Amino acid sequence: MLNPRIFTDTKKTSGQHLHQEILTPAKTGYVLLTLIAALILNFAPLNTLLFTLRPDFVALVILYWCINQPQRLGMTLAFCAGLMMDVHYAGILGHNAMVYCTVVYMASVFRRRISIFGLMKQAPQIGLILIVMQTFQILIAMINEANFPGWHFYLPSLTGTLLWPVLSYTLSLPLRPRDDIDTL
Repeated sequence: MLNPRIFTDTKKTSGQHLHQEILTPAKTGYVLLTLIAALILNFAPLNTLLFTLRPDFVALVILYWCINQPQRLGMTLAFCAGLMMDVHYAGILGHNAMVYCTVVYMASVFRRRISIFGLMKQAPQIGLILIVMQTFQILIAMINEANFPGWHFYLPSLTGTLLWPVLSYTLSLPLRPRDDIDTL
């Protein structure tokens, strides 16, 4: 005999994923505006402690668009944003560009899995992608004979993980469908 409680529990867990809000498609101008704002936040001069803790806003914005609306931001925009970061830091040209393209690839691979969860459950998965991104940055730098920067180099991944729910919610606000007053 089948246990009816099993079916009730299954309905509860499957229904949790169905309550996600469907967002309207983003306009290209809005995507570019968020990417420019992220670049400005990354370029802002900070003292040593805040610089050590500052997350990579460009990577977070790239992750947001690649997960929520992948048709709006691809490898080309990520590569261009990475080149801008390389020029700003006067580093190896293409270093950040390659890292951001890797972020786009990882986001496209895990997009369906990440988008199932709510913002709080997405944060650890985003944190893992950010840690892989920073490890990739360290490996590229060490290939070019740089020293290991220390474990504090991973602090931006932690702050990016903590900031993900706020950033994701903020970026989705203009994309939420408006209630139609005439339907009442």
